[in-house]
Amino acid sequence: MSRGHGEVTEAERREVLRAHMPNGRITELPIRRQDRLVVLDQIARALEPGVRYREEELNAVLCRFSADLVVLRRGLVDEGFLERDRTSYWRCGGTVDL
Repeated sequence: MSRGHGEVTEAERREVLRAHMPNGRITELPIRRQDRLVVLDQIARALEPGVRYREEELNAVLCRFSADLVVLRRGLVDEGFLERDRTSYWRCGGTVDL
């Protein structure tokens, strides 16, 4: 991740995840946008790029991270990690493990 555009180092990313997702589940969605983006990016990594998910399928993935599925879906869409149409969601942003 590039530092020049408000992004974080790997060490900072690990610290944010340790603070807000200590056991892989969100304890609270961070208020600070930069930290919230780290958490949302981590969740987006659980979704396959190019795959369309019906809402029920997306919820099945998201429930591993939090019971507040509406907040997660809205955050992922609003921050550009997911796009949606009337019938499905798909990943359109975030980092990818190579």
